[in-house]
Amino acid sequence: MGRSGDVVDVRVQRSKAAVLAQTYELLSAGGIGGVSIDEVSRRSGVSKTTIYRHWPSRAALLVEACSTIGSAPQVPDTGSFGGDLTALTEELAEQLRTARWAAVLPSIVDAAEREPELAGLHAQLHARLMAPFGAVTERARDRGELAAGREPAEVTAAVAGPLFYRRWFSREPLDAPFVRRVVEAALDQFRVPR
Repeated sequence: MGRSGDVVDVRVQRSKAAVLAQTYELLSAGGIGGVSIDEVSRRSGVSKTTIYRHWPSRAALLVEACSTIGSAPQVPDTGSFGGDLTALTEELAEQLRTARWAAVLPSIVDAAEREPELAGLHAQLHARLMAPFGAVTERARDRGELAAGREPAEVTAAVAGPLFYRRWFSREPLDAPFVRRVVEAALDQFRVPR
């Protein structure tokens, strides 16, 4: 491609990056309700027509801005279901305490009730964040560590549910003793008795 094409591509990339960055900033500050194309345009310095050229709707912009929220944690392999579940639960608790996505996710859940594009985004985020729990549970099943008839989704809910409740509803601390109790309760419920 010629030099002028390179300049255009760089400008387009720079504009798109500015729009996505400002969209994510607005999401972090005020949730989905705090994001408007007008405000993104004002803050990014990119015209509304340019924004609409790349994202045909506010929902499309939100989907792309949120596409990197909550990268999945690595699937640990400590050699035991208890060790793996502990590592994942500690990581999730840390993310809920410190990651920016933890402040944005409730507004995505809310908007997903009314906007199909955002419902798809919510489903993708949920799958990405919870996939490692399914992986360690399946591995535990294969090693004979999981009680018969137990599904990975049940284990995930037993661990993530209490953490989400504390983060977004009761606002109690997600401290190490609480995380340990959550893991122990899940292991008591799902692990094959020794």
